[in-house]
Amino acid sequence: MYAIIEDSGQQFKVQEGQELQIDYRDVPAGEEIRFDRVLAYRDHRGLQIGQPYLPAACVRAEVLGPVIGPKIVIRKFKRRKNYRRKIGHRQLYTRVRIAKIELPGGSE
Repeated sequence: MYAIIEDSGQQFKVQEGQELQIDYRDVPAGEEIRFDRVLAYRDHRGLQIGQPYLPAACVRAEVLGPVIGPKIVIRKFKRRKNYRRKIGHRQLYTRVRIAKIELPGGSE
């Protein structure tokens, strides 16, 4: 059983108990987040696809806390001009664990 959700312009294929990183949100650890934009859902009965979303479907996730992504190094260089620049960046993410996938009509 899995669901495909949309969050911050990205799509994620999620299952219950799975951990994933989403864009940073200022939510303390232990809180719950609801993802209302469920694009598709699959279980033993088959696949349900929304147009574009499934009405009244949601995915509940528990916030585990903020995490820092990998370091990205940006280098700029122009030959023979003595021009060199080095800039670093680390993106902030929120780590969540999918707690429950809920659908209308009690099909869980």
